[in-house]
Amino acid sequence: MAGIIAPSILSADYTNLERDVKIVENAGAEYLHIDIMDGSFVPAISYGPNWVKQLRPETNMTLDVHMMVVHPENFIDQFADAGADIIGVHVEATPHIHRALQMIQNRGVKAEVVINPGTPVSAIQPVLDMVDQVLVMTVNPGFGGQKFLPSTLDKISQLNTYRTMNDLNFDIEVDGGINNETIRLAYEAGANVFVAGSYVYDKKDPAAKVAQLMKLTSGSVVTD
Repeated sequence: MAGIIAPSILSADYTNLERDVKIVENAGAEYLHIDIMDGSFVPAISYGPNWVKQLRPETNMTLDVHMMVVHPENFIDQFADAGADIIGVHVEATPHIHRALQMIQNRGVKAEVVINPGTPVSAIQPVLDMVDQVLVMTVNPGFGGQKFLPSTLDKISQLNTYRTMNDLNFDIEVDGGINNETIRLAYEAGANVFVAGSYVYDKKDPAAKVAQLMKLTSGSVVTD
């Protein structure tokens, strides 16, 4: 299965956001990853629903909204109204993860459950049969530019095995420290959606970086 590349606009140039979005879209990226941070669940603060609303008419990419907020169920309708295609909620952020995922599904949006590096796969097993995607944080959430945590590879493998054994078809997304080396490790462990922020946008040629990541997850053996 070929991988899906999801550039994160957290690392894009905000003064030229439309340009940066078009660059990665034209390069073949299928998802655009949008990190929503509230300054409480994570220390940083980022975008709100209006960012998603403004981006929606500018791109045909899947808008992959990752909510790093306390009580995400309070904001699901706002992001669904803004045009999100996927909404991800952290199991650590709400005592009502099942209800939050149901709310997303009821809006006709793909539902994603997210786990932090310190959270075991067992914490989300009760809802794996109802999600379209699982996001494994491969760094501690809240900041871009962190190094990939190798210990998270085991969780990706566990999810991949569970998915096969239970005949489920959710995607496995990874977010944090993804580059031309770590993407192969995550891909071989079973991930198929890859968020890349600083690796794509901190370079002079984001299109070339997207193309390289696509090649590395093309399903063929790549030694480059």
